[in-house]
Amino acid sequence: MIYYGIDIDHLEKLLTAYLLAAPIGWNREKEGHSAGIRTFPIVAVASCGYLLAVANPLDPAATSRVVQGLTAGIGFVGGGAIVRDGTTVHGTATAASIWITGAIGSAVALGHWQTAVAMSLLSLLTLRALVPIKQKLDQP
Repeated sequence: MIYYGIDIDHLEKLLTAYLLAAPIGWNREKEGHSAGIRTFPIVAVASCGYLLAVANPLDPAATSRVVQGLTAGIGFVGGGAIVRDGTTVHGTATAASIWITGAIGSAVALGHWQTAVAMSLLSLLTLRALVPIKQKLDQP
């Protein structure tokens, strides 16, 4: 539906991608990681926006190429969050979170709301609930 020149469906999807990614960014920010509250919503909105701009049910190959480009590009961005310090590697959870945030935005754009919500909730669960287990495993 277009209202005063604004595609309400697209606006709704962009806002949904933003809202599903913001809690993940909040978690990363709160934990003091390099990417946080600003990065994650932007990645989700950008992924959603790219697909909304080019998604064409009559040309699924074009949509597929955009998804492939997003997957590779966001993987590259996430790779920047990974830091090696001697024998220790940091930032892999943040990198993976950036990657899934792009998938959340893509899922929203393609109308897969339940998948997007599930990915967001599972990401938050993993980032929050598994911290005590990781800390226990990291102890000598």
